[in-house]
Amino acid sequence: MNRVLLGVRGAETEEQMRVVAEALARLEGVARVEVPQPGQVLVEYDPHRLTVMDLIRAVREEGFLAGML
Repeated sequence: MNRVLLGVRGAETEEQMRVVAEALARLEGVARVEVPQPGQVLVEYDPHRLTVMDLIRAVREEGFLAGML
């Protein structure tokens, strides 16, 4: 498993971060999602099934911007 910390722009509230975390958790290959603080999400994922770009796309599909920190 790999871990990546993503910065999320546009998601300032707990509700918005919950939406982002749930979208990431639904991806096949994601083992764990944590929100260490608003605007950041830590994702543990299987690199054989997903790339960081797949994770970023999932965040963008929810209407927020994301990138590696």
